[in-house]
Amino acid sequence: MERWINSLMDTLGAPGAGLAIALENLFPPLPSEVILPMAGFASATGRIDLVAALLWTTAGSVIGALALYGVGALLGRERTIAIASRLPLVKVSDIERTEAWFGRHGTKAVFFGRMIPVFRSLISVPAGVERMPLPVFLWLTTLGSAIWNTAFVLAGYALGDNWEQVTHYVSLYSKVVLVVAVGSVVAFVGVRVLRPGTGARRS
Repeated sequence: MERWINSLMDTLGAPGAGLAIALENLFPPLPSEVILPMAGFASATGRIDLVAALLWTTAGSVIGALALYGVGALLGRERTIAIASRLPLVKVSDIERTEAWFGRHGTKAVFFGRMIPVFRSLISVPAGVERMPLPVFLWLTTLGSAIWNTAFVLAGYALGDNWEQVTHYVSLYSKVVLVVAVGSVVAFVGVRVLRPGTGARRS
């Protein structure tokens, strides 16, 4: 992974870092906590310009988020409900509650979601499904991504050869987020199994 990212930056410069971040949005297993500090380290060694690294990685975040927003917009509400209602243990009432939650907290979710691993990619889909106004989505995504990207690019720049220390700490953060997410899913499934008659699906 590190060799591939280095190759992109050696070949394309700062746009290579932006391309890697755009792909990270589409494929969450690609870790931004590796890409961004590496871009900072590359800036520290003079291989790419620091300001260009910040601009291109933020542009990559926005492009990747826009692609997923488009997926959500193409699916639309009715298709999303139709697909979700066929999933085991998922009820239309669950989708409706999620819609109501997003209606109340969507702007905060898009902004702060850019700073949470995995969720930073997935949040763009419900934003598209709910047709959040595109200028609002772009502004929140750009601002949230710029904060996240700047923090890690500058950390890699400051640490130099020790840039991997950033990856270590963020990996711990990512694991905590993953454990919380898995625990939430397990709790949801447990409630559905123990109370199968609650919240029957609507036609």
